[in-house]
Amino acid sequence: MNFIEKNVSVEKAVIILSKNGIQIDEKEAKIILELLYLVSKNYDKPKEKKTLYP
Repeated sequence: MNFIEKNVSVEKAVIILSKNGIQIDEKEAKIILELLYLVSKNYDKPKEKKTLYP
C-alpha cells in the first residue's frame, strides 16, 4: 500500500499509543497505520445538500 504522504511515522505511533496505555511493537503499529490510512483514503466526506428553494 503506497501513500504519497505519511505524516505519522511508525515510531511516533508507538509513542502516542504508549502514552495512552497501549503497548504495541513496530510491526503492530505499521498495521494500525496502514488501516487508518486506508480508512481515510476511502472515506467520503458528507456532501452539502442542495435545496431547491433558497
